[in-house]
Amino acid sequence: MHSVAQVPIRLGQATLRLWLKSLNLPRQPQASWHRDRLREELQELRLAKTHFSRLSEASDIIFSITRAQYDGFASRRIPSLSGYQIAPIYVYMLAKFTSRWFFFKVAALICKEKHWNSIHEVVNPSKDEKVASVACRHIMDPEIFQRVSRGLRRPPPVLWLNGSDSHDLTSTCPASANCPRPVIIGLYGLPGSGKSFLLNILKCGLSHAEFSFYDGSQVIAAGTLGGLQAFQNLDEDDKDRVRDHAIRRIKQESSDSGRSAIVTGHAMFWAEDEVAGQLVYTPADLDTYTHILYLDVPAEEIAGYRSSDQKRSRPAVSIAHLIKWQQEEKKQLRHLCRSHDIIFTTITQRQISMGKIVPFIKDLKTHTDDLNSRLAQQRIDDFITTGSERPETVLVFDADKTLAPQDSGELFWELASIPSAEADERFPLKSLFSSPLRYSYTAFRQATFLCEEAIGDNKEYDDCCDKVALMIKLHSEILDLLHLVSGQTHVRALVLTCGLRRVWEKVLKRGRLAKTVTVIGGGRSSDALVMTPALKAALVTRLRDVHGSYVWAFGDSPLDVEMLQAANQAIVVTGDKALRSTSMDEALTSSIGKAGFRPRQAVLPSNATARLDASRLPLVQLTDQFFVESLFVRRQSLHLLHATDRFAAKLLMTPMRDAAISGPALRDAHSQVGWYLATEFCTRILGVETCNIAHVQGHQTDGYRILHEKETLIVPLMRGGEPMALGVSKALPRAMFLHAKNPGDIQHKHLQGRETIFLVDSVVNTGQSILEFVQHIRSLHASIRIIVVAGVIQAKSVSTSRIAQELSRFRRLSFVALRLSNNQFTGKGPTDTGHRLFNTMHLD
Repeated sequence: MHSVAQVPIRLGQATLRLWLKSLNLPRQPQASWHRDRLREELQELRLAKTHFSRLSEASDIIFSITRAQYDGFASRRIPSLSGYQIAPIYVYMLAKFTSRWFFFKVAALICKEKHWNSIHEVVNPSKDEKVASVACRHIMDPEIFQRVSRGLRRPPPVLWLNGSDSHDLTSTCPASANCPRPVIIGLYGLPGSGKSFLLNILKCGLSHAEFSFYDGSQVIAAGTLGGLQAFQNLDEDDKDRVRDHAIRRIKQESSDSGRSAIVTGHAMFWAEDEVAGQLVYTPADLDTYTHILYLDVPAEEIAGYRSSDQKRSRPAVSIAHLIKWQQEEKKQLRHLCRSHDIIFTTITQRQISMGKIVPFIKDLKTHTDDLNSRLAQQRIDDFITTGSERPETVLVFDADKTLAPQDSGELFWELASIPSAEADERFPLKSLFSSPLRYSYTAFRQATFLCEEAIGDNKEYDDCCDKVALMIKLHSEILDLLHLVSGQTHVRALVLTCGLRRVWEKVLKRGRLAKTVTVIGGGRSSDALVMTPALKAALVTRLRDVHGSYVWAFGDSPLDVEMLQAANQAIVVTGDKALRSTSMDEALTSSIGKAGFRPRQAVLPSNATARLDASRLPLVQLTDQFFVESLFVRRQSLHLLHATDRFAAKLLMTPMRDAAISGPALRDAHSQVGWYLATEFCTRILGVETCNIAHVQGHQTDGYRILHEKETLIVPLMRGGEPMALGVSKALPRAMFLHAKNPGDIQHKHLQGRETIFLVDSVVNTGQSILEFVQHIRSLHASIRIIVVAGVIQAKSVSTSRIAQELSRFRRLSFVALRLSNNQFTGKGPTDTGHRLFNTMHLD
C-alpha cells in the first residue's frame, strides 16, 4: 500500500520536476483548479471497469497531484491506491503525457504554424472538442487543426493532405441499413460576399463536438497536388472530379464522426465579358447538401469588399453585373434545391449582426421530420390533458377554406414583399408545391423560410398577420358550432393548419374563441413546428388510438383527405365553386369507399353547388338538430337485449350449433331465430300498433303488428345474414327487404320514408362490419332507428372494445341477439357459419 500524496518513490521528485519543466505547461494560479481536476479524476477512477482503464485513471490522479506540487500547491492526503503497483502507473503517466505533448507540436508543424514550439498541451487529442479548444487558445483554425489531428490519430497521417485516394470514400453504413443522412450545410454567395468571415463566426459560436467547418477552396487545394494554383490549371472535367472527390470526403467524414458539416462553396463563376455564367456544382453536391444558405449581400457592398480585399486579387466587376449574377445564382439554386430535397434560404447581414445565425444553424441541425412529429404529438398530448375533463369528442378543423372561404396564404403573399427570385409568382408557394418536393416535410419547412425571407422581422410579421386576419370572415355555421363547443367540457375543438398559425389565432380571437379553440401549426422558425398533410392524419390517429377520443374532421381539399380518412367521422366543407379546390372531386372519387371511408359534405354557403352527388357524398346541415346532437352525445352503454339464459334460446340454438346440420335445415333454424328475436325483443324496442283484422266470427277486430312495419327496411349482411333476415321479414311482412354486401349498397333513396332499419347477420365477431354499416347509415340519415339482429354476438364487441366505444356514441341504436359469447373463435371451412348455411364448406 502506497500513499499517493507522498511524491514519487521510484523516480524521485527531482526527476519528475525535470520532466514537468520540459513539458513547460502553463502554471495554473488557483488551487481550486487543481482540486477540481483531482476530484474529477478520483470520480473517474471509481467508475473505471477494466484493468487498463483503472491504470489510466490512476496515472491521471498522480499527474494531477504532481502538477499541483510543481505549481507550488501542497497536496492534501487522499485515499491510498490499495492494490496498485506504483511503478507501472508512473511509467504509463510519463509515456501518455509525453506522447500527447509531442502530438500537438507535430500537428501544429503540419499546419505550418509559425509558433509551433510555443504550444505546450497535454489534453486528450482523441477528443475533437479538446483539439478545437487547443486551436482556439493558440489562434489557429480549429477545423484545419482538427482535420490534421484526425489524420495523426489514423496513420498514415499525410495521405489525406497530399490528395491521395488511398482512403475509401464510400459510406461505412451498410446498404441495407436505414442510416440517417448527415446534416451538411452549404454557405453560398458571390465571391467577396463574406462567406469566409461568416464561417469564422460560426466556428466561434458553434460546438466543435457537433459541427465540422470546411472552407471549400481549402478542401479542394488540400486534395490537389500543387494546391489551388494547380487546381485552377486543370481542365473542367478534372476540376469536376476534384470537386466531386472533396464533397464526398466531407460527407464521409461527417457520417463517420456524427457531426454536421458547414461548407463554403460556389455555385457559379461569371466574368463580366461572358454571356452566361459557368455553373460549378457537381451531382455529388446535390446528393450531399441538406441545406444551402445564400449570403444575400447588396451588390454595392460586395463591390466594396472586393476592391478592398488585401488577401487576394479580385477582378473588377460592375455593380450591375453583380446584381445580375446574384439574381441568376439564387434562381438556379432555388430550382436545384427543390429538385433534390435540399432546403434553400437566404441570410442577410442584419441577421448576422443581430446574432441570429448561430441559433438558426443549430435549429437546422436538430429540426428533423422525426423531431417535428414528436413535437406535434406532444402538443396533442398537452391539448388532451389540459382542462378539467379529458374530451370524449374532438372536432378537428383544417383552417384555410374550411373555417372560412379565404386562404390566409394567398392574402399574406398579396401583402408581403415578394423575394426577387419569386417575383413572377402571385402566390410563391404555388411554384414550391408544384416542385418535386410536393407537400413533404421539406416543402413546408421551405415554405417557412420563404415566408421569413419576405418578412424577417417578427414585429412586421405580426402586423402583416393582423392585416390578413381582418380580411378573413369565419363561416357563420362554423362560428356558431365553435361557440356551442366552448360551453362543453367533454367536447373540444382543434385547428390543424398547414398555413399560418398566427393568422388563425387572431381570427379566432376576433370571434371570441381564443380561449376555447386550440391552433396547432407553424409559419415561423420560432414556432418550432411545420404541419404537413401526413402529420395532420397522424395527429388525428393519435387522438383516436392513443387518447380514445372520437374525432370529427372537417376539411376542404386533397391535402385534408388523409386527415379525413383517419377520423371517425369526416365532413367535407364544400365552398363556392369559383373558390374551392378543383382537384378535390377527383381525390374524393378515388378514396370514397376504400377502408370504410364514407365522408359527408357541408355546403357553405348554403347556396353553393354541392360536390359529386348525394349518394357518394351525402349532404349534412351543420345547424341540423340531429347533427349537432350527434356531435355532443356522451358515451353510454349500448342498448342490448339477448336471450342467452332463456330456455327458448337453448332450444333454438341447438340446431345452429349441431355440426351435423347444414344447408336448408340450418337455414330454417336461422329463420326461426330471426322470427323469435323480432317478435320477442324488437317489439320491446319499437312497440306495436293496432290494425284491423277479420275475426273468425265474421266481424272486424283489433290485431297487432310491429310499429311502423311498412316504413321498415330489413338488410341482411350477405351472405350469412340472409336466412335470419328472412325470419325477421316473416315478423314484419310489409317491410322492405334489401340485400347488402357492402355499406355502399345502401343508398339514400333506400332510406327515404323509412323509420327503422334492421341490420341482420348470423354472427357479430369484432363488430367492425356493423360499425361501418352504422357509420354509413348515419351519414345518409341522422335519426333513423337502427336495430342490429344476430344469432351470436361476441360480448367484447358490445362492451369493452374500441369498436363498442365508437358504437356507443350513436343515438337510436340497439342490439338484439339470441346469445352472447365470450368465445373468440372465428369459424373457417366446415366451422364457418356462412359455409354451413349454403353447403360450401369445401371452398375455404
